[in-house]
Amino acid sequence: MNLTRRDALALGLGATAAAFMPLSATAAAEDAIAAFTGGAEAGAGDLTLTAPEIAENGNTVPIAVNAPGATSIAVFATGNPTPEVVVFNFGPLAGSQAASTRIRLAGTQDVVAVAKMADGSFVQTSATVKVTIGGCGG
Repeated sequence: MNLTRRDALALGLGATAAAFMPLSATAAAEDAIAAFTGGAEAGAGDLTLTAPEIAENGNTVPIAVNAPGATSIAVFATGNPTPEVVVFNFGPLAGSQAASTRIRLAGTQDVVAVAKMADGSFVQTSATVKVTIGGCGG
């Protein structure tokens, strides 16, 4: 393979752009979490996020969340182009504050769950999911 100056320049610019992408994706996730919490700090608490350590396909990654006493639980994927994944709302007659679904992940990244508790406080937890085949155009 012959590498021309033009090819080398294109590879260098592509690598530079890729180096800055995770920072902006993480910043977008932090902004989305701040929007959900209204800027309040989320502490640690009784919130469980169940996600696989390794997902063979990013198109369908099973997750489950459980937060007894929560009024809503939001799930964010920090590396996705759109970090907001889902918000589960629970009414006063809900039997339990737990839900499960399948989500799409663009690649290896953190999945963050934030729960709004009945007293207005927020709790947060996260799990890292290693994706071998990307689901969002990867």
